[in-house]
Amino acid sequence: MTQRSKSTLFLIEQLIVIAVFAICAAACISILTAAFFNATDAQAAGNAILKAETAAELYKATGGDIYLIAEFLGGVVETVENSHPGAVHAAVYYNQAWQISNEATAVFVLRIYSTGTSYASHGIRLESGGITVGKITGELFVDFPLAARQTMGAAG
Repeated sequence: MTQRSKSTLFLIEQLIVIAVFAICAAACISILTAAFFNATDAQAAGNAILKAETAAELYKATGGDIYLIAEFLGGVVETVENSHPGAVHAAVYYNQAWQISNEATAVFVLRIYSTGTSYASHGIRLESGGITVGKITGELFVDFPLAARQTMGAAG
């Protein structure tokens, strides 16, 4: 075998090895990218759950007073079309780092609504509502109903 054919075989072998490494590197980059986005979504979902739990506890503590909840969380009370009749809505907007922001720069939003029903004969008022937390684009992380019972006075 001549020297030229040995170097040609060596060159072909090196090209095959480089191609295999390139394919493996591309697969690793794809896997790492997917893992990064999964971790980011998992972190966002975890933060959404924490924000929803805080809002739910405030809902319970205030008897469903959306105005107090919005004030405490740093949100705004707003009107939402095609929603629950008689409902009061509040929204808290968050940026990418889950810091309170305005609607224009928001990435995530917590929405909470409340509707009230009075049972005067029993001396109670039942506030029901719900909480949603998700991306501003509409993808939800958390969506659950709420209920708080608030006593109005002694039944007569």
